[in-house]
Amino acid sequence: MTLKAVVFDVGETIVDETRAWEAWADWLEIPRLTFLAVCGAVIERGGDHREPFRIFRPGFDLEAELRTRAAAGVPDGVTADDLYPDTIACLRELHGAGLRVGVVGNQPARPESALRDLGLPIDLVGSSESWGVQKPDPRFFRRIVAELGLAPGEVAYVGDRVDNDVRPAAAEGLVAVFIRRGPWAWIQAPAIDPPEAALTITSLAELPRLLAGLAR
Repeated sequence: MTLKAVVFDVGETIVDETRAWEAWADWLEIPRLTFLAVCGAVIERGGDHREPFRIFRPGFDLEAELRTRAAAGVPDGVTADDLYPDTIACLRELHGAGLRVGVVGNQPARPESALRDLGLPIDLVGSSESWGVQKPDPRFFRRIVAELGLAPGEVAYVGDRVDNDVRPAAAEGLVAVFIRRGPWAWIQAPAIDPPEAALTITSLAELPRLLAGLAR
């Protein structure tokens, strides 16, 4: 089946979240190393990414804290500087090759407008919050396919998590692509390529060429 669209996860796939996590550590007045180490421990045991907040601040209300940060002039949002250096060129090359490009991840709805405002060549932008379903729920991937109006095998999904991205995407018939970068990728699959992934890459710069090879 001919590939017609490529959809990307957000955090640690196209967006480097280092600044965002360090900003939270600073805001909560927790040493960065301590906060990031706890994040890694939570990932290792398969915990939710919000758990570190609750460890350091029991009863932590993320939405309320986001409002407080915004009011203080320290908003939590995606900027062009947060994009990995290989992101824009990859999106442009794929789009220029006639593929539709999407960005949909387990995210609040807020980054959707920020991603659109960056002027990226994106045909589909969504989030788990606006869709009301989050990975690894199969309905998340079915929604992607439905939004694009394509068959599952015509859509590639690129992500950094084996549990949330690669396995559920492949199970729904999408072409799963694993990018080994970011803490989840290096903790979940540091050396062995996930068998469910049609491709394993370390940089988005590799993606257009390798996807073209799959089509041959």
